[in-house]
Amino acid sequence: MTSKRRFELLVSLYGEQTAELAGARIDALMEGFRLQSGVISRMAGRSVSHTDAFLITYGDQVQEPGVPPLKCLADFCTDHLTNTITAVHVLPFYPYSSDDGFSVIDYRKVDPMLGTWEDVARLGSNFKLMSDAVLNHVSAQQEWFQHFLSDDPRYKDYFIVVEADSDLSQVVRPRTLPLLTEFPARTGQKLVWTTFSEDQVDLNFRNPDVLLEMLDVMLFYVLRGAAFLRLDAVAYLWKEIGTPCIHLPQTHAIIKLFRAVLDQVAPHVILITETNVPHAENISYFGNGTDEAQMVYNFALPPLLLHTLHTSSSHALSRWASSLKLPSERATFFNFLASHDGIGINPVRGILDQSEIEAIVRQCVLHGSLVSHRRNPDGTDTPYELNINYFDALSDPYSAEAPDLQVDRFIAAHAILLSLIGVPALYFHSLFGSRSWIDGPAQTGRNRTINRQKLIRQNVEQELANPGSMRFKVFTRLRKLLQVRAQHPAFDPYGAQEVLEFGESVFALIRSSPSASERILYLQNITSVPQTVILSEPHRGVDLLNQARRISSGTLQLYPYEGLWVQLEA
Repeated sequence: MTSKRRFELLVSLYGEQTAELAGARIDALMEGFRLQSGVISRMAGRSVSHTDAFLITYGDQVQEPGVPPLKCLADFCTDHLTNTITAVHVLPFYPYSSDDGFSVIDYRKVDPMLGTWEDVARLGSNFKLMSDAVLNHVSAQQEWFQHFLSDDPRYKDYFIVVEADSDLSQVVRPRTLPLLTEFPARTGQKLVWTTFSEDQVDLNFRNPDVLLEMLDVMLFYVLRGAAFLRLDAVAYLWKEIGTPCIHLPQTHAIIKLFRAVLDQVAPHVILITETNVPHAENISYFGNGTDEAQMVYNFALPPLLLHTLHTSSSHALSRWASSLKLPSERATFFNFLASHDGIGINPVRGILDQSEIEAIVRQCVLHGSLVSHRRNPDGTDTPYELNINYFDALSDPYSAEAPDLQVDRFIAAHAILLSLIGVPALYFHSLFGSRSWIDGPAQTGRNRTINRQKLIRQNVEQELANPGSMRFKVFTRLRKLLQVRAQHPAFDPYGAQEVLEFGESVFALIRSSPSASERILYLQNITSVPQTVILSEPHRGVDLLNQARRISSGTLQLYPYEGLWVQLEA
């Protein structure tokens, strides 16, 4: 984007006079970045392909005595995930005070308990890196906020002070916690905006100095090797009393401004928006397909697959998948089933009806799920997310059902993940076959801890070496799917997708490469019983997951939860 477009965005945010000053400062930031990076210009292009898959992990996810956790993670990933995973999203590895990293104390440092920037670089030498840009808020212990409480005039407008009688009834709440927190400042008590917790103080992007600070932080991450920037909780960025304070036009303008800057100085870097909201709102962060996020988290997929596999019906999934359209040749979906957070319920509002959503919640509670809520404008609470490991969300850990059938169900869910248009991302605990950590929430007082257990490397590797273990069974099958997928451009995240209808017990689609040189038919039995599929003449080819099996027209039997990738003949 040209400097003219950046200026127009700044004017929409701050007015013409302030935009001129802010624009000059942004130009200086960009020039400084160019000098440090040594890159004069680079053509923007697609930074991901069918070969790519992400791992989502904490920096201290696997540990061994005497080894910095980030170094341990880098070594573990190199040993076990080379030729399987190409990119790693390391959840916030900065010094923090709460929320397992998302209350950042210092954006530019690595938490010394995790390691150093050299350890991050070690991981980046073998894998592409995604870094978190925690834009919406800082820790209450962070330097800017401490200066604010000391009434330092430079930081006076870095945070949002609200009068006690302000009407905030329209504000959309992602939590049941109070929206405002009172803090003792040098000149008296201040009531400050805290969307997520009293330790996560919202930044005031109405102040252009804040925007410049965060843009500088993002460019710093790029200098440190980040090829992907995850914009955490970005939907809440701009506050305007009297509005819902979510998805405001100013928020979109800020993301477009970040994109405009990166397109100029680091066009290989991809912005990924994290907006856990209904699907129609979520995809608005694509903008026009060229001017905002290159990828958006596909938040509807995790709960929708729970519904699909709980009910053994593909109708809702097929209907939704048919609606997935890429807004341009440079934008695509970031597909996932599990992450460090719970399974959001809001994203399927408008896709499933209320009774279907309630059924998902009931089923998961029976499987041991905790439920987190959000506060509605009328003061009532609504389930917001399910806190449970995804394996257990799919299969009742207390039932007498055969463990291998539960593994089959879990693999079926991930086969769908890997087949849909977009880039797949797998949470560490999913890829390595973990179950819910039942004792975790009691230890921390936080529901999300149930899926955030830290692991001892030696123990994990012993289980991975045991063919009878859950970790071995899950990981070896997921690894095969990932490795086969990476060999076929039909799974290109910018390719085509056509959903087929073979009855409610089967989910089916055809994926095609952008050039249409390769087409793959995907058939997935989503039930625990065998299914019969009748194929027509065009559906002939070889099953990529079993090269000895040739598929032709006629009657085909699918075993319980069996999936096929059929490379179609021209």
